[in-house]
Amino acid sequence: MRIFDPHIHMTSRTTDDYQRMHAAGVRAVVEPAFWLGQPRTNVGSFLDYFDALLGWEPYRAAQYGIHHHCALALNPKEANDPRCAGVLAELPRYLLKDSVVAVGEVGYDSMTAEEERAFEAQLALARENDLPVLVHTPHRDKAAGTRRTLHVVRDAGIPPERVLIDHLNEMTVGMVADSGCWMGFSIYPDTKMDPDRMVALLREYGTDRMLVNSAADWGRSDPLKTREVADVMLATGFGEDEVDRVLWRNPVAFYGQSGRLDLEPGPQAGPDHAGNTIKRG
Repeated sequence: MRIFDPHIHMTSRTTDDYQRMHAAGVRAVVEPAFWLGQPRTNVGSFLDYFDALLGWEPYRAAQYGIHHHCALALNPKEANDPRCAGVLAELPRYLLKDSVVAVGEVGYDSMTAEEERAFEAQLALARENDLPVLVHTPHRDKAAGTRRTLHVVRDAGIPPERVLIDHLNEMTVGMVADSGCWMGFSIYPDTKMDPDRMVALLREYGTDRMLVNSAADWGRSDPLKTREVADVMLATGFGEDEVDRVLWRNPVAFYGQSGRLDLEPGPQAGPDHAGNTIKRG
């Protein structure tokens, strides 16, 4: 089984997680820029973070046979802090980097005017740089936030097939399915979605444009939740081809629109299920 986690925050995870992920079948990830928990107070702290996503994390992932790409953006929560507004002026040079496969996470946290301005500005940057967009939907007032998100995306003139609306659930999946955008679901131990609910939605809506992620970060989360979804799919009658489509081919198709997705075998080494080193390439 091969798994591509299209939304995971490996900066927050230990190297042991990379080892466990490889053993579970994870071979590729996209790490979107997000809020680190402690508010950042200047633009320079963002740039150091972006540099780590472009340099250190791909190196760390490669030691375990995992391809690491990233999405860069000023996240919605920190878009409200005027000290961080200068990040928008720095983003254009970062969006030219080879391992940047999308603009994200953008969107809403509290649906403020400041968040909307940053959202619109970054949709414009995505259009100018011919990159797809990963959109964060708010944890509060999710249905209203998702409707507003779709309205802003339409007004921006970005084709819906180049937009991934993430953190969906049973209340919001229908409107995104109707929009033509890609649908993202975060599987968590206690909140958001769980594997059984996810598989029920796959049965109802099908596997087209559906992406499943762990969104694992510094909070209670689990980088192996993608594998759990795959196992539940198989146990409830989905075929291996359908699992491969949701857990691999769909994220490849979405992020492949950047023209930068590199999944070619290389000289990196990764651990097998027993912890022994195996060579790739």
